[in-house]
Amino acid sequence: MANFYSSLTEIKSKLKSGGVTVEKLVAGYLDQIKTYAHLNAFNEVFADEAAAQAKQVDERIKQGVAGKLAGMVIAIKDNICYEGHKVSASSKILSDFTSIFSSTIVKRLLAEDAVIIGRCNCDEFAMGAANENSYYGPVHNFADTTRVSGGSSGGSAVAVQANMCHAAIGTDTGGSVRQPASFCGMIGFKPTYGRISRHGIIAYASSFDQVGPITRSVEDAALLYEIMAGADEYDSTLSRKAVNAAPVVADSSKKRIAYLQEAVSSRGVDTEVKAALVNTIDKLRADGHTVEPISFEYLDYLVPTYYILATAEASSNLARYDGVHYGYRSPEATDLQSTYKKSRSEGFGKEVKRRIMLGTFVLSAGYYDAYYAKAQKVRKLIRTKTEEILNQYDFLLVPTAPEPAFEIGKGETDPVRSYLADIFTVQASLAGVPAISLPVGNNSKGLPLGLQLLAKHFAEQELFNFAEYFLKL
Repeated sequence: MANFYSSLTEIKSKLKSGGVTVEKLVAGYLDQIKTYAHLNAFNEVFADEAAAQAKQVDERIKQGVAGKLAGMVIAIKDNICYEGHKVSASSKILSDFTSIFSSTIVKRLLAEDAVIIGRCNCDEFAMGAANENSYYGPVHNFADTTRVSGGSSGGSAVAVQANMCHAAIGTDTGGSVRQPASFCGMIGFKPTYGRISRHGIIAYASSFDQVGPITRSVEDAALLYEIMAGADEYDSTLSRKAVNAAPVVADSSKKRIAYLQEAVSSRGVDTEVKAALVNTIDKLRADGHTVEPISFEYLDYLVPTYYILATAEASSNLARYDGVHYGYRSPEATDLQSTYKKSRSEGFGKEVKRRIMLGTFVLSAGYYDAYYAKAQKVRKLIRTKTEEILNQYDFLLVPTAPEPAFEIGKGETDPVRSYLADIFTVQASLAGVPAISLPVGNNSKGLPLGLQLLAKHFAEQELFNFAEYFLKL
């Protein structure tokens, strides 16, 4: 049984006093993984390798040469490449694929002595808001196993929620770190676009995809961000601005905070989510902050704009999985055309095929201007308006999701419901600004609720410091 630790600082204190070793930490997490295997959080566990890594880290600690993450046992989402390990993006089409190189973030984590315990289940190619679109089956929420974990990084969120590892790494395209973190009562962080290298991350929508941590503490999220972020010769989209996020210091100075009026007035938002938002607003005002309602005029365009652009990019990115280069090839194929058609139709799941077809449609000659080009213009409007708001206010406060974790199977019968689960997360993705989801307790059924803070581009330090204060309200 793994002991519960709220932060790496707490773990390091135990390591220093001799109360625990990294080897014992790994053994405890492995026991926890076996106990809660029914949650389906992991696609593969690196048991022997993690134990061997732990021994090496213990030795480095004794020698006084251990890295910043010594003592942190993490899991990575199954779309992050790790040399010599399988990486499938939870898809049949890549089920037997072994990566021949490590992503930049894996190299940086290992260089600071993190122990990687396994790869986590996710929605196939990170497409989903419930982790029900996986070739390996759905992930179950630890708080209520009849409920979804959120997606697409649901396995990563549940792995931390059920104490199967100390922290996990996910990817966030339209909310895929923040929304499952909210559903599981964890902290989920998406940085400014262009902060963390996408080299070695299986692409879904390249102008949106960002790596982010799921943790129990803000200080751990900041530390992981600081280690993973920064320029990388393999990713030309990265900013070269200096990265500075740790140490985190709670910032209680008086702020100007905006919140979306629609989040309080809309019938589509769960009543207990609204209550959590209103309660938080009252606490902030009582503590001397200026908290004002705003109306976001492009709110109704957020989800349509995101799905047009993201599926268009997915159509392009997933064209490489054709049964010829690598990955699954249909045994029924007889020629080149049947190889393409059968391998892709058999290898991709229903949701991925739906998004590829939609993306191909909006990029087609007759509809490009009507859909894709128009969506790009709307994205510019959304970004400009978001920047205007964040120039007037320090932060924008919104729910992470319009409802708590819903029952497994509901997204299958009502796909629009799954898409609308992204209503409050896609704004930060479209605008490219940093955002963090923070737990704000549970509803009357014991299901976790989360609220989200958005900040200006590259204001990660300010966001972490205020988030640390926010959690103590």
